[in-house]
Amino acid sequence: MTDLTKHLRVLKPHPAVYAFYDGRVPGYHFAEGQNWVDEGALSLGIASYAIVSEHAALIYDTHVSVPHAKAIRDILSREGVTSFTVVLSHWHLDHIAGNEAFADCEIIATQRTADHLRRHQADIEAGTHDGPPAIAPLVMPTRTFSGSLALDVGGIQLELIEANIHSDDAAVIWWPSERLLFAGDTMEDTVTYVVEPDNLEVHLADLARLDALAPARILPNHGDPDIIAAGGYTRGFNRAMQQYVRALIRCRTEPELRELPLRELIRGPIDTGWITYFEPYEEIHRGNLAKVLSPAER
Repeated sequence: MTDLTKHLRVLKPHPAVYAFYDGRVPGYHFAEGQNWVDEGALSLGIASYAIVSEHAALIYDTHVSVPHAKAIRDILSREGVTSFTVVLSHWHLDHIAGNEAFADCEIIATQRTADHLRRHQADIEAGTHDGPPAIAPLVMPTRTFSGSLALDVGGIQLELIEANIHSDDAAVIWWPSERLLFAGDTMEDTVTYVVEPDNLEVHLADLARLDALAPARILPNHGDPDIIAAGGYTRGFNRAMQQYVRALIRCRTEPELRELPLRELIRGPIDTGWITYFEPYEEIHRGNLAKVLSPAER
């Protein structure tokens, strides 16, 4: 049997934080044929995180498969972790696929995440929602929240914050004493992946709300593994996302912007080092434009 986790890397962006990273491996494919794991996750690179203190761990997303999640649990168990709590960043498949490996643990999500998963559960388990592979059984959240939720993980005080960025059900993790923000898919390097184009103005407002926390470092789920390993992105990462979303909004009324390659459209944030340029995001950008523009403008 193929080892689905053979490219899983364990990074340490902070003494108490593990990043379990897979993807951005030239020539590697998770499975033959069209599938959401290769197209939406591994092609861009994806990390799930663990915040560890004493014998407790908070797992932020369960990765792209049950074998990935089991590997995460096994690695942390060997490090002495005996208590696991899962937080889901949002309902998209590459973040919840490994839930089964933590079926005996508390799984926390926003109420919107639970609602989305419940609504689409049959299709997800059949492999007909976003295509294969199926996630069966889909293990559902056991605890939900709206707005915010305080958590204690082995003495570490964390806050879960609900946001509408990328998806209307996002949950980010804020570690106030370290000024560290776990961003899920609310921010990506190179650019955000637009799923809900009608909510771009809401996304901007919530990005500004997260920026007001003044994070010292930001850890996204989709990003450059070297930057993640070195401790994450600066506050400018959020501002780069805001600039890109504003540019997309301007593309509705400024046709000349639509013709620019992504690298040119976001040259400023690249030159400042707020983000890096990763060529596969050119295709993501073209898809974003197609979603943002009306049919007559495409």
